Formats: sequence, structure tokens, C-alpha cells
Amino acid sequence: MKPVLALLLAGALAASASAKIVTRAVAYTHAGVKLEGYLAYDDRGAARRPGVLVVPEWWGLNDYVKGRAEQLAALGYVAFAADMYGAGVSTTDPKQAGALAGQFYGKPLMAERAQAGLDQLLATGRVDPTKVAAIGYCFGGSTVQALAYSGAPLAGIVSFHGGLIPVPADAAAKTRAKLLLCHGGADGFIPPKDVDAFLQAMEAGKFDYQFISYAGAVHAFTNPGADALAARNGLKGIAYNRAADLRSWRHMRDFFAEIFGEAK
Repeated sequence: MKPVLALLLAGALAASASAKIVTRAVAYTHAGVKLEGYLAYDDRGAARRPGVLVVPEWWGLNDYVKGRAEQLAALGYVAFAADMYGAGVSTTDPKQAGALAGQFYGKPLMAERAQAGLDQLLATGRVDPTKVAAIGYCFGGSTVQALAYSGAPLAGIVSFHGGLIPVPADAAAKTRAKLLLCHGGADGFIPPKDVDAFLQAMEAGKFDYQFISYAGAVHAFTNPGADALAARNGLKGIAYNRAADLRSWRHMRDFFAEIFGEAK
């Protein structure tokens, strides 16, 4: 685990020192594809708690996103990291990642596959179904937007450096979730015109949203492994930004306190 991610997890664990974090793989299927998600929760009591679906970057369900699920569990949430591609399918090759993620953009499959993961989270019996959120990173950020627009029973979604997908015409009437979008202010993959169009759609649809831009942060700013991935693959425009990572996580926690009715 990367040092900063380990530090964040250690801090969350300190707040829940008496609890043991339980993790396990969960096999499920969707549209004939065998999937394997990752469930994480602490073992304090049997009371139902808020649940959080976690959708990975385009690299797939890897140790990074599993670590995020464990962080959420250490905060007292029941977290389920969804599998979007298939059991055991992840990559560090951007061409393969692009091909894997490309099958979802602009198609109902994106929200439907995420909903299959949400169903698994709710099926644990540990989650209060009135207090459920979804978070996602990059591709996962786009995915949780699509899931919200589908009318999924979510209190809120958080998109971390996610692509801003076009807002469907019927989304305002169907969306139940509040939206928090954590955006890199220097993200070269998302043109300013796309940001403007997105914000105009949010205002026109009277969505309950927050759009926070972190100065100097580029794409993948929450992932401590982004620099190594960039160097290995000759990628430009992705990099870890510790300040933006910590600030966006804090903004997520404040958002959860609001939508779940938790004391801060």
C-alpha cells in the first residue's frame, strides 16, 4: 500500500480502534459476466449502517480501490468495491484499460453494471437502504454519475476526477442523489467547454450538486500510484496530488455527514 494511502487508512483505523475490519471477495454475475467484488466493513455490532459503493478507475478492481473500500470501512461504513470488467480482470496497460472502459461509455450498460454492484452491497443485510452512496474514480466517477441519473436509490454520489458525462434529458426528473464532483483544476482530459456545459446542465435541471475544483491538480490526483503508472506507460496529464487527495477525501466525509445525517 502506498505511504499516503496507508496514512489515510491508519487515521481512519485510529477512529475505530476497537473494531476489526472484515474483508471478503463476493462473486456475482451480470448479463452473463462472472464478476467478483470486494466487501469491507468493521465488525462492531449488528446495527445496519450507511453503505458506500466504490467504482474503480479504468484500470479495474485493483489494490488501490480495495484500499479505498477498507478506508471507508474503518470510518464505519459498509463498503463494496464493484467489479465492472469480470472476475480477476484488471490492467496497468492504458490501451487495454481504454478498451475495457470503452464498452460502457454512452451505453445503458454503464449504469446497469454499477447497479449490479449496488445490489450486492444492499444484499449484505448490513446496510441501511435509506443511507447509501456511491463514489468513483476517473472512469468510476463517470459511472457513478450514470448510476445517479438512472434513478438508483442513492442519497449521494462522489466523483473523483471523473469524466463529465452528458446529462440525459430525463435525468433531472429521475435523479434522487445529491452530487459532489471533485475535479482537478488543471485536468487536461476535461476541456473547459465540457465543464461549462456540465455546470449549465446542473443549473438548468436544478440538481443538488457541488463542484469543487482543486488548483493545480491533474487527472488521477487521488491515486498515489499515478506517477508510477505515468512513467511506466509514457502517459502525460496524470499525477498524484497529495493536497487535493486529502482535501477531496475531507470534502467527501463532510458530504456523507450531510446526506447520512451524521454528527460531525
